[in-house]
Amino acid sequence: MTAVCHCTHCQKQSGAMFSTNLGLAEADYEQRGETKVFNDKGDSGQPVWRHFCANCGSPILSKVAAMPGMVLVKAGTLDDLGGLAPTIEVYADHAASWVAPIAGAQRFGQTPG
Repeated sequence: MTAVCHCTHCQKQSGAMFSTNLGLAEADYEQRGETKVFNDKGDSGQPVWRHFCANCGSPILSKVAAMPGMVLVKAGTLDDLGGLAPTIEVYADHAASWVAPIAGAQRFGQTPG
């Protein structure tokens, strides 16, 4: 799953109008090196652990208590973005008015459910 999130937390974390995330099973994710973690809280009231590089501050991934067993890898960290196209937009009700919907992606006001 490749998703664009327009929530205010992702806007602040990324310093941009949205965050592009790759949803993976945690068992399929491998990381070398340590990250620092910022403990956040999602709209569900449950924890969101936002991992970032201790050296440069770049966001790396998020683990969301409401999505056990998954990691949301920040697409901007990948060396090759070829073949990635968002299929879903969440928290579109928080999107800036000048950000057009992504062609071919389903758009939800908050999270699909």
